[in-house]
Amino acid sequence: MKKNIAVYPGTFDAATNGHLDIIKRAAKLFDKVIVAVLVNQNKKTIFSVKERLKHLREITKDIPNVEVDSFEGLLAEYMKKKDSCIAVRGLRAVSDLEYEFQMANTNRALNKEMDTIFLMPRARYTYLSSSMVREVYSLGGRLQDYVPEIVEKALIKHYKK
Repeated sequence: MKKNIAVYPGTFDAATNGHLDIIKRAAKLFDKVIVAVLVNQNKKTIFSVKERLKHLREITKDIPNVEVDSFEGLLAEYMKKKDSCIAVRGLRAVSDLEYEFQMANTNRALNKEMDTIFLMPRARYTYLSSSMVREVYSLGGRLQDYVPEIVEKALIKHYKK
């Protein structure tokens, strides 16, 4: 029997409770979920790929069917390597839809076997994004409702530099 393997790709800089919500919900739907950190040299991130992998592994350690990995290049090609045809993406608001729709169609053009499943986060996370978390913290805001503890500690350490 072929396993249903889903890939949840993203930058995850910083991993939020919204990301974790999507990961947990996807883990209930699929035999295996690969949280795949995109390595993109053109994107300015505050955490290294190694740090983001560490954070994600820590916050998903109690979810047995979740694997954390990283990839470079096209998602469509990475998914072929992982024997997956299902990408999971979170939709927070209507404003996300146009971009996600374009990406889903582009990925399907590159990999005919690929489909994208959209999951809406719980209502309390619909406004939450990594960039918003970074900005809130950099301006002195509290983070405990937005990110897991390991990520909050890493943000505190990063901004004390």
